[in-house]
Amino acid sequence: MGAKAKAAAAAPFPAHEHDHGHCAASALDRAAAICAARGARLTDLRRRVLELVWTSHKPVGAYDILAQLGGPDRPAGPPTVYRALDFLQENGLVHRIASLNAYIGCPDPGHAFAPGIMICEECGRAAELHDTSADQALSRAAAAAGFTINRRTIEMVGRCRDCAARAA
Repeated sequence: MGAKAKAAAAAPFPAHEHDHGHCAASALDRAAAICAARGARLTDLRRRVLELVWTSHKPVGAYDILAQLGGPDRPAGPPTVYRALDFLQENGLVHRIASLNAYIGCPDPGHAFAPGIMICEECGRAAELHDTSADQALSRAAAAAGFTINRRTIEMVGRCRDCAARAA
C-alpha cells in the first residue's frame, strides 16, 4: 500500500474545510501522468469529465456531468459522457458507486483498489476503504466455494467521522 493509501486508510474522508482545489488539481495531474505512462489519451473531454467528478468528494451522476458539460456551443449527449466515464474507470481514475449510479474520483490511482466505498448519509461524501483484510477474506471465501470473482464492490452507508462528531 502506497503512502497516500495508508494516509487515506487512517482518515479516508478529508476534513470538510480542506483545500479541495489543490485536491482536484493534484488528481488531474496524476491522471495526466498515468495516462501518459500507459499511452492512453486523456482528451480534453475526458479531462473535463474527471474535473467535474472531482468538484467535491460527493458522488456525481452522469447526467449531472452532462448538464455541466452541455451548452449551446458544446452539445454533449449521454453516450459521450458514459464513454468518458468508462475510460476513466478502466484507467482507475474514478470508481462507480452502483447503488447511486454515480462516480467518485480515485484518490490513489495506480494502486490496487480495495473495493470498499463508504458513503456518508449526512453530508453525502464518499471515500474508499483501504483495508485489504476484508478483500482477502472475501477472496478466500469465494475460492473455498469454487467461485471466481470478476468484479466486486462493497458499499457501506453510514456517517463519516465529522458528521458523527457533530451529531454527538
